Amino acid sequence: MKIWVDIIFTATLVFAGSLHADENHPSGAFSEEELGKVHFPVSCTPVAQQQFDQAIAMLHSFWYDEAEKSFRQITVTDPTCAMGYWGIAMSLYRQLWATPPTVEELHKGRGALKEAEKLTIKTDREKAYLEAAQALYQGDEKTGYRARKLAYLSAMEQVWRHHSDDREATVFYALALISTASPQDKTYVNQKKALSLLQKVLEKEPHHPGVIHYIIHSSDYPELANLGLTAAKTYAQLAPAVPHALHMPSHIFIRLGHWQDAAQSNRAAYHAAKDYARKNAMAGTWDQQFHAMDYMMYAYLQTGQTEKAREILQELHTIKKAQPENTTTAYAFAAMPARYAIERGKWSEAAELAASPADFPWDQFGWCEAITHFARGLGAARSGQLPIARDSLLRLEALRDADRAANKAYTADQIEIQRLAIAAWIAHAEGKAEEALKLMRASAELEDSTEKDNVTPGAIIPARELLGKLLLELQQPAEALKELEASLIRTPNRRNGIGRAAQAAKLAGDQQKARSYNEQLQALAVPDN
Repeated sequence: MKIWVDIIFTATLVFAGSLHADENHPSGAFSEEELGKVHFPVSCTPVAQQQFDQAIAMLHSFWYDEAEKSFRQITVTDPTCAMGYWGIAMSLYRQLWATPPTVEELHKGRGALKEAEKLTIKTDREKAYLEAAQALYQGDEKTGYRARKLAYLSAMEQVWRHHSDDREATVFYALALISTASPQDKTYVNQKKALSLLQKVLEKEPHHPGVIHYIIHSSDYPELANLGLTAAKTYAQLAPAVPHALHMPSHIFIRLGHWQDAAQSNRAAYHAAKDYARKNAMAGTWDQQFHAMDYMMYAYLQTGQTEKAREILQELHTIKKAQPENTTTAYAFAAMPARYAIERGKWSEAAELAASPADFPWDQFGWCEAITHFARGLGAARSGQLPIARDSLLRLEALRDADRAANKAYTADQIEIQRLAIAAWIAHAEGKAEEALKLMRASAELEDSTEKDNVTPGAIIPARELLGKLLLELQQPAEALKELEASLIRTPNRRNGIGRAAQAAKLAGDQQKARSYNEQLQALAVPDN
């Protein structure tokens, strides 16, 4: 454990050094030691080629704003470089983000591709990349997000097949596979294919940031997480100048329950994001800072570092403006107060939660608003405030129905998981044990049938863990232990899951398991200083 903490610390120091170095580079150029090593041959001038490789490294690490700036500079350096416009379009379409591109982003992306069409496309390979990018911008603004991604996947598969010696085609095709993976596919067909492709490139290009990054994304599932651990231990050192690269290893650490590593990773990303926002004079708090804060709070709560979690929440309450106002910021605004109350079992506190900031456009982010109503409803049901719980239940129903009507099946299911859970605990409060268990089991089964989105480190509380808690309250400890152990397989090392498993084992008469879980719980504890 200490070894990896030292690695993260070293990466943070390297990042700090890279910031200092950047101040001495008026051109904004970075070294391979700061971004990783990528070579994407294009038929542009030598100077533009050098800039292109750097911009591609940024793109592969999802440093979209900087990548777009760099690609635009390429079109100035070499006005005949059509692939510079391809890069602009690719920087405006964030394939793994929960939020689809805005109308403005679609307009800008199409505009960039139209500029490329005015130029001579010098190779069939470049023509194929440009045509694939066109698939992301097909149709009008009403064309669905998934439809665009599936069209791009098909186009990139053809690029990959017709240019089998092009390792960049392999890497971009792997990303397209990941971005179109179904959350209901428990065989992980796309992810496993992407991993296979990426491992082959890794053998040739061990310092490629996209390969390492996408291996982590391909492995970000309970059943696959161990396959991404080596990449997680590498990425922050490979691209220390990029805030997202400092954060990304925590996706694997959290899947495996490595809480201190996850906290350190996000602490580094948090500071990097703040510094980037300051250097770019952002009017609000950058979404990547929110992302790191949510992940960091989750990790601190699992180790009992509630004071550090409270400090994060206090900072959140001081933030009045997010940049941009998207799913990432909406999710963090809703999730962090909910986590802080629910993980600590402060039910009355949870029952008082309200969507905040009040002037945030919550009507655009129903899935995120639902988190507040889930925490509020659960807290109210647990603290005997049933009118409040029923109000939250009604709001969850409305939000679910709105997403269903908008063909947002994934988020509608996520809201339904929460709605079923609140209905279960209301039924429990009303003395309807059989109905409560039926509803809570339905919630757990629905959650097991899908996967978490990249925007979140995990559910506010896993539905199956909550089912175990309900069974404990209904004095069925053996059944509770079974459910809690099943939950811990998918969300290992969760503090409350382990604590409740220890309680269930003791009540069920399994003293050996009770001792084992209590030892695990003690091992999680980290001094809160």
